[in-house]
Amino acid sequence: MKSTIQPRLMQLLLVLAVPLAAGSIRIIQTNSAGDDVHVIDPATNKVVGIIHGIEVNHGAASAPDGMRLYVSNEGESTLDVVDTKTLKVTKSIPLSGHPNNIAISKDGKRVYVSIARAPGSVDVIDTATLENVKSIPAKGAVHNTYVTPDGKFVVSGSIAGKTITVIDQNTETPVWWLTMDLGIRPMAFATNPDGSTKWIFVQLSDFNGFAVVDFETHKELKRIKNPDLAPGKTAVHVGGNASHGMAVTADGKTLVVNSGENSALYAYSIPDLKVLGGADVGKAPDWVTLTPDGKTAYVANAASNSVSVVDIKTMKETMRIPVGEVPKRNITAVFP
Repeated sequence: MKSTIQPRLMQLLLVLAVPLAAGSIRIIQTNSAGDDVHVIDPATNKVVGIIHGIEVNHGAASAPDGMRLYVSNEGESTLDVVDTKTLKVTKSIPLSGHPNNIAISKDGKRVYVSIARAPGSVDVIDTATLENVKSIPAKGAVHNTYVTPDGKFVVSGSIAGKTITVIDQNTETPVWWLTMDLGIRPMAFATNPDGSTKWIFVQLSDFNGFAVVDFETHKELKRIKNPDLAPGKTAVHVGGNASHGMAVTADGKTLVVNSGENSALYAYSIPDLKVLGGADVGKAPDWVTLTPDGKTAYVANAASNSVSVVDIKTMKETMRIPVGEVPKRNITAVFP
């Protein structure tokens, strides 16, 4: 039977239903100088929702079923739980200290929160009880925390401590450390054919590029410098770091790397780490997330209050989306 709803009313109902559409991919963009989080639909590249009331929001993670978002709240030192149907905060979980970035286990049972205060730790949130159940010690105040692609390890990095702490996710205890000569910034991972972790790509304080760390031997293999700034362009020295934000495509073949200094996103082939191209983006790109198909990158431009949309195949910026004040961390989520 054909619907009797008038076309304009049908369009309105479809717009209202956007945040709740089945299997809807969403880009979650935090804004570090405000109290709102923007929700972007990559199908239209439009903001389709705003989460309000999370003061100085930093990191975000999505439950595997898409029913919840978790956002670190620097203003209140809490992990805030968001219902993705209503985009409302339903609970604020006290943390052991001031948080930075967060990560979630593959099964969604644990959220790991970077505690950016000495001596440094990773708080563990049980998502069934929504309680802070323990703090795992790390070497130095923790800036970013990740879960490896195989879900077996939690990896945290400290700027002040210049140390990577690797935690066994099953026992939730540290198993190895690597101290480097510069502060540890964002990280990403390359995998072996069996899915285990091969390399950690590590961005470092005041280095416009990244290091490659062998996961098995716990040793640095090499450093890759981002391309030099093109003639006629001026370096930008604002924001978090010379190079901040990186991600690996789902097929494991391409690494994308922000250069805040160059206001650019670069693509590198894996495993040879050759430059495939670069795209100019907004000022001080601070983080990047990818669509699940690996075709599109969303780059948070901290000094432009925008998100650049980059086609990875052509390495061209296709548009910029206005968001909140000083956008930094972003993630890709699938809402139910």
